[in-house]
Amino acid sequence: MNNNSKYKSNLTEIKGIKQPKKTDKISINKIKLKRSIQPSSTEYVKEILNGNITFLSKAITLIESTNIKHKKKASKIINACLPYANKSIRIGITGVPGVGKSTFIESLGKFLTSKDKKIAVLAIDPSSSVNKGSILGDKTRMEELVKNKNVFIRPSPSNNSLGGVARKTRETIILCEAAGYDTIFIETVGVGQSETVVHSMVDFFLLLKLAGAGDELQGIKRGIIEMADAIIINKADSDNVLSAKLAKTQFAKALHLFPLRDDKWQPKVTTCSALHNNGIDNVWQIIEDYFNLTKNNSHFELKRAQQNKYWLLETINQQLLDDFYNNENVKLNLKEELNKINKQQTSPFESAERLLNIAKEIHKNK
Repeated sequence: MNNNSKYKSNLTEIKGIKQPKKTDKISINKIKLKRSIQPSSTEYVKEILNGNITFLSKAITLIESTNIKHKKKASKIINACLPYANKSIRIGITGVPGVGKSTFIESLGKFLTSKDKKIAVLAIDPSSSVNKGSILGDKTRMEELVKNKNVFIRPSPSNNSLGGVARKTRETIILCEAAGYDTIFIETVGVGQSETVVHSMVDFFLLLKLAGAGDELQGIKRGIIEMADAIIINKADSDNVLSAKLAKTQFAKALHLFPLRDDKWQPKVTTCSALHNNGIDNVWQIIEDYFNLTKNNSHFELKRAQQNKYWLLETINQQLLDDFYNNENVKLNLKEELNKINKQQTSPFESAERLLNIAKEIHKNK
């Protein structure tokens, strides 16, 4: 980054602090003791409602934890925050890597904070196969937005969850809403089934595209295009302006091939340059038009109710799968059944029936 820039890069190295010549053991013990004392769920809720981002971040860590004690505590926090949730608008943002999702979110985020909006950005980051952590560094790439006191950015490693979507993102939304964030962005990896899952937890689904990348032809296919409430052709600047306008026309024609949706919304197509902040106000106007329409025709509440049903059934299905595969008897018999299948001694269907019967017997004896 240019040294004359108003903002210094987050990657700029700063001078370290020299270690003191003597270490106070009493102070060290006090710090260790303080760290070992964990706040109660009531304290977490109180601080979250006060907008304390430190407690919000720690609560999200509890949600993402696989520790049983952490899960129980996180559940109490979520339940206590529920009465203060559902007061935001949730926007999903997706697109292929390199389309400029982080730059777009930063540009739109700055536009909204200038209108006194409080924004939470939940960036679903691919996981490293080595240390399981996030590898894209979304927070680092939103250099100006991350410094804004009205913005909370939380990159979450996708781990091995469906399509790269962090499993606990929906619960995280509840905490962010309780903390007072009125606009929630969920940025997906943009490389698979994550879009389908994110679509099931947001009110507005925005698809970012590039002109001249061969994506125009995809507009005639059902799939992610059909899920989009708006298609934004990003990087419409410099020599790419004409290509972006052409792509806009092609996508608009493709969208008109689809029948009118239940919510009566006709998906819109527009261009923007997130890098130069051009067309961002128009993007937000489209989003506002959508919410005005769906709230007036009651589809907004209907969609939220459908999503609640989906996540109820999805959670039950996931819990049943976890209980089945984590059972020691099932694990043992699963290996034996796989060996029988490989030796042509049984069929996969017969093996599945036997394993399910084992699980039923275990459940009966509990």
